[in-house]
Amino acid sequence: MKIKTRVSALAAAISAQFLFATPSVLAQEADVKKKEDIEMIMVTGSFVRRSENFESPSPLSVVDSVAIDALGAKNIADITQTLTINTGAENNPDAFTQNATAGTSNINLRGLGVASTLVLLNNKRQVVTSQPTNAGLNFVDTSSLVPMIAIDRVEIIKDGASALYGSDAVAGVVNFITKRNYEGVKLSADYQDGAHGNNKEYVLQGLWGTSNDKSSIIAAVSYTNRSPLFIKDRRLSRPQDDSSALGNPGSYFIGATPFIDPYGCEEFGGAANLLAPPGTVPGLDVGMCMFDFGKDYSYVPDESRLNAYVKAEYEVSDTMSWTTEVSFARNRASRGGAPSFPILTGPVVPADHPENPFGQAVTFFGRAEGNGKAPDFAHTESDTFRFNTALQGELEHGFWEVSYTNATNDFFFSVPDVLDTEFNLALNGLGGGQCNPLTGTAGEGDCEYFNPFATSYTTAPNSQYVIDSFTGLETIDSKSDLQVYEGFMSFDVFDMDGGAAGLAFGMQYRDESLSQDYDALANQDSFTFVIGNPDFDGSLDVWAVFAEMALPVFNDLDIQLAVRYEDYGGSIGDTIDPKVAFSYRASEELSFRGSISTSFRAPTVFLRNGGGTSLQQLVDPLIGANAFAAVRTVGNEDLKPEESTAYNIGVSFEPISDVSIEVDYWNFEFEDLIIQENPQAVLNLDPSDPDRVVRAGDPLTGPLTQVNNTYVNASSLETSGLDFVASYKMDTDAGLFVPSINATYITKYELDDPQAGKVDGAGRRNFTNIGTSSPELRLNLGLNWSSGAHSANIFARYISSYDDDQNCSDGTVNTGGCDTAGGFKEVDSHVTYDVQYNVNLGAMFDTQNNYVLSVGGINITDEEPPQLFTNSGFDSKVHDPRGRQIYARFAVEF
Repeated sequence: MKIKTRVSALAAAISAQFLFATPSVLAQEADVKKKEDIEMIMVTGSFVRRSENFESPSPLSVVDSVAIDALGAKNIADITQTLTINTGAENNPDAFTQNATAGTSNINLRGLGVASTLVLLNNKRQVVTSQPTNAGLNFVDTSSLVPMIAIDRVEIIKDGASALYGSDAVAGVVNFITKRNYEGVKLSADYQDGAHGNNKEYVLQGLWGTSNDKSSIIAAVSYTNRSPLFIKDRRLSRPQDDSSALGNPGSYFIGATPFIDPYGCEEFGGAANLLAPPGTVPGLDVGMCMFDFGKDYSYVPDESRLNAYVKAEYEVSDTMSWTTEVSFARNRASRGGAPSFPILTGPVVPADHPENPFGQAVTFFGRAEGNGKAPDFAHTESDTFRFNTALQGELEHGFWEVSYTNATNDFFFSVPDVLDTEFNLALNGLGGGQCNPLTGTAGEGDCEYFNPFATSYTTAPNSQYVIDSFTGLETIDSKSDLQVYEGFMSFDVFDMDGGAAGLAFGMQYRDESLSQDYDALANQDSFTFVIGNPDFDGSLDVWAVFAEMALPVFNDLDIQLAVRYEDYGGSIGDTIDPKVAFSYRASEELSFRGSISTSFRAPTVFLRNGGGTSLQQLVDPLIGANAFAAVRTVGNEDLKPEESTAYNIGVSFEPISDVSIEVDYWNFEFEDLIIQENPQAVLNLDPSDPDRVVRAGDPLTGPLTQVNNTYVNASSLETSGLDFVASYKMDTDAGLFVPSINATYITKYELDDPQAGKVDGAGRRNFTNIGTSSPELRLNLGLNWSSGAHSANIFARYISSYDDDQNCSDGTVNTGGCDTAGGFKEVDSHVTYDVQYNVNLGAMFDTQNNYVLSVGGINITDEEPPQLFTNSGFDSKVHDPRGRQIYARFAVEF
């Protein structure tokens, strides 16, 4: 009933607006009155309207719809992952980097974290996904914004923007702006086929719009279906990179010594890892039976997405207009996994187990199902709803706006795992859904033994009845809500030599809530690998006031002053964040810009009160080898807010006609950065700390099973670099050629990690610290050609080499330093090529409608991503595992 009431109220509001619009829409006028005055617009990074040719004092990057089409982009991640300023985003979800967020995508400007970039839709906030990343960060899922066909352009502020937009904008702002006053219908169909496996994708989209003097409506819908790509389809990793010491066949501990299953290992698909010479213990092999768990995991999950968006604008009077937006996204994803997770609780096989060959009780070190068994799948279901309505009014020398936004994300995650108590009962012959452990007899009637030994492959197979009895489904039902009430006013205040000075001021109230409801078994920590977690919910409300002055001091000098006050209440407190920026036009060919600002990011509800368990690959210093272990993280109510200062200095230069060059130097300094402790650093600090490190068998020396950590304030992070953008328009008899270059070079990425100490992270993967992968140079070279109905483009995308601090250059695992091993292993540089050709068949055959056919390829030479000696074999924060993708698009517009 609650949902129906909410939808009914919303429908009433939308229906009223559409009713106002419909009569005038149906009676379209042929002539549209053109404005004689220069149009004043509000660009991202300012609340004061400026002329269309205004040069922003902040570094502003714009990706328009033409550029989006040239990329062959079928979703927003296709746009953002090509940006050189975006590093460390999680757009290639796999189980090893995005345990529970498959099917999502995000943005990570400057590598400062996926929660440090404010994502806007038409200048308004979007709700964050309620399921956090492995690092405990809730982010805006760009897969759930709007259909691609509705996007007109993307505006990116590349310096700190908290003084105007609030604490989430510490690294910058990405504003997705939809089309306005669109007339007609556009339909498009995309098909993409990958070079490996059965990885295919198709996208169907539609856009409709109509407008007149009083109103306009646009509606867009898209449907995406993507088939999976499994590791076995394109094996980038070595067998040992995706191997676990916990397999089936498994190993068994007698005291602190592990023994390989005496009934067999290699003959059933395992790989023996001997820890002592054969014959050391007569009749037994000391060691582990290794299991290759990787092949059924997904590089790309099986996904389907349905996005819908409607925007209506109505001119209430000559001085007031009403705009309403509604969007909905339904995303589903399934990622592959191993047949079952490792069992980390150290279950004991009793001496009287009918298949026990040891003659005494032993500790099982393995998993319930392994070689030859069907994989388990993890499922995600994400539903995002957003409603925004706003009134805008004109003043004699300015304008005003009030708006309300309500957005919700419901995220459901499920994954099967073994139940601890039930598995132990099954080892003792009391397994089975119909077995009463209090009255039943071991191995008789409804009560069965589970056989963990290799004889389960031959003479004593397990029944599905007993396997089902100890298999449970962990579910996490998460929900995040956002409500924003906002109003601001902008007007001219006095004249200066360069024009009228503008003043904008406003107020905002935000209410953010987050909850996670785990299933009852997870609440009791009943699972043997994912373990479980308590439920939690919390909320945060923020009051903010802000002001901005735009000062055209002279015709060639503009100064922007901005300040924002935010109050979080309670122990978090409040903050005042200022910004000063300028733009100076030294000549028609040369201009300079600069900005400096501060920002404030409060600990979120999840970071203070939440928590979760993620599955991560770690290096165990005690054995110098990889281990796949649970990382259990709990919230920290003692967290302090993080603060930062950012500055940018830039120059724009047009040395000759049609040549444009832009260079910016940027710098961000963070203090008290909120991060999840790095579990590898915790492990390296003291691998035998029983409070932080959980081991099977011997608590000090046994195999690694779990690391306990939390969220802390790191001391500092400073990053700086250069952005370079240039293009040249060459109009020739053969058509218009536009070569371009877009590059970002990171000069500094210095971290002060609580465990790892001071780290120079530029040009480094940063596996062993709080940072993200930071290749020093990312470079895009492009060439666009157009002539009449034809156009084409080619892009060369370069990512420089960087050091892998997980491994040493001699191939050994980094267990605390690679100085004696020749330094870190190098991740090779990477170059890929994208091409596209377009033909407008409507223009060729002189029809009234546009029929555009596009064909192209991404990574047309099928370059493999540089190999890492890690799970899945590549760096998912930097490279794409899919290889060559050939696509075709047909779009008709009428």
